[in-house]
Amino acid sequence: MADVSLKNVYKSFGKTEVIHGISCDIKDGEFIVILGPSGCGKSTLLRMVAGLEVITKGDISINGAVVNNLEPAERDIAMVFQNYALYPHMTVFKNMAYGLKIRKMPKAEIKKRVFDAAKILEITELLDRKPRQLSGGQRQRVAMGRCIVREPKIFLFDEPLSNLDAKLRVQMRLEIRKLQENLNITSIYVTHDQIEAMTLGDRMIVMDNGYAVQIGTPLEIYENPATRFVAGFIGSPAMNFLAARLSADGKQVELRGGISFFIQNGDVPNQGGQEIILGIRPEHFILAESKKAMMHLTIDHIEILGADTLVYGHFGEDKTLLTLRLPAVHHFKRNTVLDLIVSSKNLHFFDKESGKRIER
Repeated sequence: MADVSLKNVYKSFGKTEVIHGISCDIKDGEFIVILGPSGCGKSTLLRMVAGLEVITKGDISINGAVVNNLEPAERDIAMVFQNYALYPHMTVFKNMAYGLKIRKMPKAEIKKRVFDAAKILEITELLDRKPRQLSGGQRQRVAMGRCIVREPKIFLFDEPLSNLDAKLRVQMRLEIRKLQENLNITSIYVTHDQIEAMTLGDRMIVMDNGYAVQIGTPLEIYENPATRFVAGFIGSPAMNFLAARLSADGKQVELRGGISFFIQNGDVPNQGGQEIILGIRPEHFILAESKKAMMHLTIDHIEILGADTLVYGHFGEDKTLLTLRLPAVHHFKRNTVLDLIVSSKNLHFFDKESGKRIER
């Protein structure tokens, strides 16, 4: 078991800085997910923890000891990659045992560890097969088994489910989380998939252009995104963003066309009269009686998902676009007008220039 500490970690390739001073303390047994779009630096950060990339500045510590200058083999970590990297000429048993064999571990101990890991992963009957005889999900289990047998202090996962189909990804997500909870091994998991991040992580590090823009639990980040980027990246469909202005007294949010939202007393931003970006999640709109409606949306398109219906439409003279997620199946037609309200507690305010959250 191990805790991991990142202190003001930087990474540069030549004159190009790609990781900008990231700090985070990861507790023993915690499951941390590093989330962000392609090119944001999340895999580079993971590779620095693994020792596969040299740190330009800062410190990475494992159990209180700085490991900046240690080789990957000296850090007692195990890594699962996007491609499974199995030896095609070896059986599953030999693939899982290989790392222990080159460490000259006794054969009896190797056999015990491999069979114990195979039992945990439910691949005991596959031990005599070659990788070409396995499905994608089975190969992923073997790759994980190869890590488990080493009994490392830390698991590192670099987008391990990217090559699997949608149904198998859901199954493997559950398997990875159950495995981590049972073994209680500190784990760091990289993904660009927000659903993986929300369902797997105890906490998330959301990255954008090499910066850790927010660190917190999935629910904290979903309910209180620190920036417009985080708000738009977390949630499906994405949050709606509308140009708006706070009234002079800070008690209303005013949109174009005379539309305004009242902000509950005691829940008022402190910058009256400021131009802002208003964020509203698709699921926070509610159908209302026409006389009570805050806005009237004209439907452009709908997507029926079964339990939910996604509605795409526009409102106002400038035809501002909105996306709604409504419960149950609604058989709306194009050009139908929906009368909508939204609770002020579900409004998010962002600074127009910096994109940072305006606290309420």
